[in-house]
Amino acid sequence: MYILNPTKIASRFPLLNPTRGVCKLGFPTILQQNKGLRGGTIRKMAWSLERCDEGIETRSGIVRPATEVYADEAIEALRAGKVIAVPTDTLYGFSCDAWYDIFFEFVDVLYISVEAVNRIYEIKGRKHTSPLAICVGDVSDIGRFAVTDHLPPGLLEGLLPGPVTVVLTRGESSILEKSLNPGLDSIGVRVPDSDFIRMIARGSGTALALTSANLSGLPSSVDIKDFKNLWENCTFVYDGGILPAGRAGSTVVDLTMLGKYKILRPGSAKEETISILERHSLVEAGEPNAKS
Repeated sequence: MYILNPTKIASRFPLLNPTRGVCKLGFPTILQQNKGLRGGTIRKMAWSLERCDEGIETRSGIVRPATEVYADEAIEALRAGKVIAVPTDTLYGFSCDAWYDIFFEFVDVLYISVEAVNRIYEIKGRKHTSPLAICVGDVSDIGRFAVTDHLPPGLLEGLLPGPVTVVLTRGESSILEKSLNPGLDSIGVRVPDSDFIRMIARGSGTALALTSANLSGLPSSVDIKDFKNLWENCTFVYDGGILPAGRAGSTVVDLTMLGKYKILRPGSAKEETISILERHSLVEAGEPNAKS
């Protein structure tokens, strides 16, 4: 559990509500204009929420619709070190808080993200050598966790929000939990084109560890029923309906190199991603005329 001093937290982080420990942020509506990789007006979760009940308590766990009504509940669960299941713009994922010692100046703080991160590996039956990505609420948050100053202006905003994971060098002053991908100097970052997970990332004021909601080596999940056998491991399962993007997952692109890119996983948006990268004068790693 957390042991927090509300007065100290409020003075350092004015957006935080010292009585609850969550951000006072206005959440967007479920249907909204969104500019990112897919461009234009995008209808997101609402199209499939008709089938979601207001909350189903089962023997396997608690299922909720992925709407802003339940955003505060999800934030509180994450801050308590719990694992939840959430929809993204590609697949369902397991998520927990990835925040480390942001309150490092406060001796009266005990933080438990390491336990939550380890719990995700246990649920999936995944080796700790397989890295987890993080999810943030907005593109502007990425610089808190990774090095971005070598990238062309507007590149990240062109790719995100969208079905892309950008791999960047982990910042020296990163506030990520140290047990998250130990030994790696890079981190995969997502800003999904999906309202609910962005709501809770914004509300938590930090980054969320994120990985697909399935047992390691088995097909990814586009419906909560696909991982029903794992519900009992989650404090909450948030239902966004059947996700339309298929099981390919996000396109993963390495952007750690100056002027270069490398597609690590084709995913669901490879061609669109390459088009945006090359419009910003990046070349594929290994090609001639690449900047060093």
